[in-house]
Amino acid sequence: MASRVLILACLVMCCSLIFASDPSSLQDFCVADPNSPVLVNGLVCKDPMLVEPNDFFFSGLHLPGNTSNSVGSRVTLVNVAKIPGLNSLGISIVRVDYAPWGINPPHTHPRATEILTVLEGKLEVGFVTSNPENRLISKLLQKGDVFVFPKGLVHYQKNVENWNAVAISTLSSQNPGIITIANSVFGSKHKISADILTKAFQVDKNVVYNVQSKF
Repeated sequence: MASRVLILACLVMCCSLIFASDPSSLQDFCVADPNSPVLVNGLVCKDPMLVEPNDFFFSGLHLPGNTSNSVGSRVTLVNVAKIPGLNSLGISIVRVDYAPWGINPPHTHPRATEILTVLEGKLEVGFVTSNPENRLISKLLQKGDVFVFPKGLVHYQKNVENWNAVAISTLSSQNPGIITIANSVFGSKHKISADILTKAFQVDKNVVYNVQSKF
């Protein structure tokens, strides 16, 4: 009797794992219909007979981004909002431009792993593992080098030279999302209490107020 219960439990676990994964595509494509009022996890499919080449096309990644900002970088994201044909395909791409010594500040992608390729320049890149280790894994990349940032982990890039750098990244989601740590913590709409941030960062409350004023 006990062995039968054990076998049944194993079957339930296996079925749960099977149904927990993303299903395989049941059609050639599912071009997003931005005008549909229906709300789903993703975007509603456009009528296949109305699909056209521009639904799978974007032009502009050859153009440098404007890096004249406080961090010295610019991310040009091409996701399902730019290419409706990416809907349900689980991929997107970005171009990142870096001014001399510019950074792409610490951030996470809650829905995607990222693989970055350096096209021009040298970049210091790194990510931090989860608690409790919080281990920094970093490397200096040169033109042609590739580096992976695992899904959900905090990561960054920094240009380490006196001239511009460029990278291209692909991400494993049509809508990877981005949470920039400083913006989220210090620049949230309805600010996090200074008392909470003072204890969290172990700094004086005036330091918290000063940082919040920059976002």
